[in-house]
Amino acid sequence: MSLSDKISNKAEELGGKAKEAAGNLTGDESLRAEGKADQIESELKGAVENVKDAVEGAVDKVKSAFKK
Repeated sequence: MSLSDKISNKAEELGGKAKEAAGNLTGDESLRAEGKADQIESELKGAVENVKDAVEGAVDKVKSAFKK
């Protein structure tokens, strides 16, 4: 995962937490739910990036094994 992806995901997560907190504070259930959804989306993006990185690492290992 690139640094810019990590920063973007963290910003989305923090924005979601802020929306959730604002929704809780004001009693706005829609805003709270939107904030929670933003946080979940950020977590999913991070998980996908981690899987992508793991697959790329495995592919690199296989390639290097065949070069020997």
